[in-house]
Amino acid sequence: MRNIPGKNPRPTPEDLAHLIEWAQTSDESGLLKDMLNSILRLIEDKTERGDLKIINSALKELRYSFKIFSPYRRTKKVTIFGSARTPEDQPDYQMAIEFSKKIAQSNWMVITGAASGIMKAGHEGAGRDKSFGVNIRLPFEQKANMIIENDLKLINYKYFFTRKLIFIKESDAVVLFPGGFGTHDEGYEALTLVQTGKCSPRPIVMVAPPGNTYWKDWEAYIHKHLLGKKLISPEDLSLFKVTDSVEKAVKELVQFYRIYHSSRFVGEKFAIRLQSPVSDKAVDELNEKFSDILVEGKISKSPPTPEEANEPDLAGLPRLLFNYTRGSWGRLRQMIDLLNTF
Repeated sequence: MRNIPGKNPRPTPEDLAHLIEWAQTSDESGLLKDMLNSILRLIEDKTERGDLKIINSALKELRYSFKIFSPYRRTKKVTIFGSARTPEDQPDYQMAIEFSKKIAQSNWMVITGAASGIMKAGHEGAGRDKSFGVNIRLPFEQKANMIIENDLKLINYKYFFTRKLIFIKESDAVVLFPGGFGTHDEGYEALTLVQTGKCSPRPIVMVAPPGNTYWKDWEAYIHKHLLGKKLISPEDLSLFKVTDSVEKAVKELVQFYRIYHSSRFVGEKFAIRLQSPVSDKAVDELNEKFSDILVEGKISKSPPTPEEANEPDLAGLPRLLFNYTRGSWGRLRQMIDLLNTF
């Protein structure tokens, strides 16, 4: 940096050229250059200190989170939400332990908020090695539980929004046990993101013990006030499942990825990656039953597209490719459910 008497140091053209040259050593040089440019614009905009602190903390939290989760990206993970206040002798707590134990036996990992109650139960069932803790720093209720405490997979957050991003981004499913405002906030956010296509399709399951009407009452509210008043579409009800059975909850997660693997947009088309090939007859059935979600053309089998070259570990998976309307994600979920029956 060149020092100017009486003024703050300013970057010289050589400094900026060096930063850009360094960024270009990455395969994602374009994105890194954009990020550097945004930082420089913060200076140009004379951004206030309070705003800079928010950006700085969020960037630090996300960078560190990506680093911790990166080695486990291809391992299926479920985010578990529920009350931090649930006592350990309650059926909800014991059910969360049982669910986490069974899903871990299916080679999944568990992500919870890392505190007590349902969050601790999730770690207790899955075990420390198969658990992530995504903790929020609060003046109450939120000390990390003894199972995940001091584990490298425990991450502490200042902001709810970065924490909530990680809950969804790094998971392949969401399971909710009874809880308070936070549980409903997280559950509705997951539903909204899936309903609008802002995150990948995934199972969302609400679980409560037999005889406990917590989620059934919630579902009745959804039917009466949201569906009944046409605030959601009938197919949106396919985006979640309510159950009082651990076995059914586990099956919902495992079955969702029986044939379906993952999906993404490639240009104007939508690609569904498959665990195993499907027959021409199966594709014909999908075209017959889901023509309403196509802009034009048909659902067809496809090799990997050039746009997916940055995901070489998925190159061996068969694909279905089609011009998706980007409209009804509930109908897309119904299509995935049918696909998984073939």
